[in-house]
Amino acid sequence: MNPSLLMTISAGIVGLLGLVHLVLTFFGAKHLPKDRSLVDAMAKIAPEITARTTIWKMWMGFNAGHSVGLLLFGLIYGYLALAHGELLFQSSFFQVLGLGTLASYVVLARRYWFIAPLAGLGLSLILYVTSIALAWAA
Repeated sequence: MNPSLLMTISAGIVGLLGLVHLVLTFFGAKHLPKDRSLVDAMAKIAPEITARTTIWKMWMGFNAGHSVGLLLFGLIYGYLALAHGELLFQSSFFQVLGLGTLASYVVLARRYWFIAPLAGLGLSLILYVTSIALAWAA
């Protein structure tokens, strides 16, 4: 098995999750509460930290920022795997950074989210670790 291919698939899964999350944040109803009156309440209430925003705006910003982080991970690690595999697979920094990031997302998904992101991120983590192990073995 080719380590770069496995890393690219791993990164692609994360990037795809980020893209889907971004689309659902701005164009779908999947991230809305089932009780739609909560949207109105969130849009009227400011957080304790500042009166210059609302809980709803923060909700949207946190979701969008989360999506961007997933997309960034997918793009960077996909690019490194495809264009600079030697750098990626010889850099302890990139390997540990990626492992820590993916492991953190898996913990968050397990604790706070639902099965689809957990499954996708879990698979991505398995592919990531496998790609690194294969690169070390070569």
